[in-house]
Amino acid sequence: MNTKTKKEPGSRSPNEIDRHVGIRLRKLRVDQRLTLQDLAGQIGVSHQQLQKYETGTNRLSVGMLPGVADALGVDLMEFFEDSASAPPEKKSKADQLRRECEFVLRRTKSEEALKRMLNVLKALTH
Repeated sequence: MNTKTKKEPGSRSPNEIDRHVGIRLRKLRVDQRLTLQDLAGQIGVSHQQLQKYETGTNRLSVGMLPGVADALGVDLMEFFEDSASAPPEKKSKADQLRRECEFVLRRTKSEEALKRMLNVLKALTH
């Protein structure tokens, strides 16, 4: 039996899915130009722990995943995107810009700042 892919029921060691989620986590963090310290502070773990999630040394719990997705401003399913799908460079520049805008909007907590940002966007579209 190959212990890398098959696990005993209840095993807590990382499996292929955990490693894939870690790889996606690192890619999403790097794409948004966040340091380990930046993201770790947002999700309430040390940068060393976050690095262990990214490398697949430790498992990222299902309970933490929504908070990590929120901190990155992405949909939860981004962590499970098939590695065979089109690489990000195949996505349009407009799609990349929309994602960056969405990320900034999600991180903006002030209602007043959001109103000002909306007014700027509306003015730019006319």
